[in-house]
Amino acid sequence: MLNKNDKIYVAGHRGLVGSAIVRNLKSKGYENVIGRTHKELDLTNQAAVRDFFETEKPDVVVLAAAKVGGINANNTTPAEFAYENMQIQCNVIECCHRYHVKKLLFLGSTCIYPRMAPQPIPEDALLTGPLETTNEAYAIAKISGLEMCKFYKRQYGDDFISCMPTNLYGPHDNYDLSGSHVMPAMIRKFHEAKVNDAPSVELWGTGTPLREFLYVDDMADACVFLLENYSGEQHVNIGTGKEVTIRQLAETVKEVVGYQGDIIWNKDMPDGTPRKLTDVTKLHGLGWTHKVELKEGVELAYQWFKDNVENARM
Repeated sequence: MLNKNDKIYVAGHRGLVGSAIVRNLKSKGYENVIGRTHKELDLTNQAAVRDFFETEKPDVVVLAAAKVGGINANNTTPAEFAYENMQIQCNVIECCHRYHVKKLLFLGSTCIYPRMAPQPIPEDALLTGPLETTNEAYAIAKISGLEMCKFYKRQYGDDFISCMPTNLYGPHDNYDLSGSHVMPAMIRKFHEAKVNDAPSVELWGTGTPLREFLYVDDMADACVFLLENYSGEQHVNIGTGKEVTIRQLAETVKEVVGYQGDIIWNKDMPDGTPRKLTDVTKLHGLGWTHKVELKEGVELAYQWFKDNVENARM
C-alpha cells in the first residue's frame, strides 16, 4: 500500500509520460517525488544507478524512462533502441530488487503485441505472433522489461507491476519532426502550414490505419490508480478502447489548428500496423476509465504546443 510520505522516484520525470505522472502524484498529495535528468543520472550506467539507489533509497519507483521515437527513428537505429532500453531496464529493475523497493511500476507500450494481434488486443495476446517490423527492436526491449518484472515477482515476491499504455499525446510531447510520433507531427505540420499559408500538408501513408489515442494526463491517472490498487503478475493495458483512422485524426487536428489547405497522402511511405486497439476490459474491471475525449485532448495539446514550443522557437 502506498503512503503519502513515500519517496517516489519517477525515472524519466521530464518526458511526456514521466512529467504527467509527477503532476498526478502531486495532485493526489504525494509530495516526496524525486527525479534525475539524464545529465544527473545515466540510467544505462550500472554503477551510477546503484549509487543512486544506495543514496536515495526510494520506496516506490516508476520506470518511465526509455529511448523512444517514431517509425523513422525505429527503422534507422534499431540497435540503439534495443541496447539502451534493455540497459535501462536491467539496471533499474535489479536495483529495485536489491534495495528493497516496495513497489515498481514498469511502463511499456502496446507495440509489444503481434502485428496481426486480435482486435481489440487483450493482455494475453503477448508473444502469440510476429511483431511489427518497423518498431521491433523497441518492442522486444519492452517485452524483456515486463517479463523481468514478472520473473522477479515470481522468484522473490517483489511487488513489480507493468502497464502498457496505448498511443499517448499531450504536454511535453516531442515535436521534432525527425523523431516525433504521429499526433505531435501533425500538430506541428498543420500549425506551420497555417502560419506560412502553405496550400497543402503532406502526410505519410494512406490514412487508413486505425489508431487509439490517450491523453497523457489520463494515462498518468491510470498509472497512479494501478500503483494504489493493483499487484497482479499480468501487465495491464491502459487506453480508451476507442479508435479512429489516421485520416480522421488528421481532419481533427486540421480543424483544431484552423488550417484551411489540402492534405496530400504520400502512399509511398509506410503505414505501420494496420490496426492497434487495446482491450481495456481488465482496467475497467479494476475501476478506472478515461475522461478526456480526442477532440478536447487535441485542443489541450495544441494549446500547450503554442504556449511552449512555438513561443520558444519565436
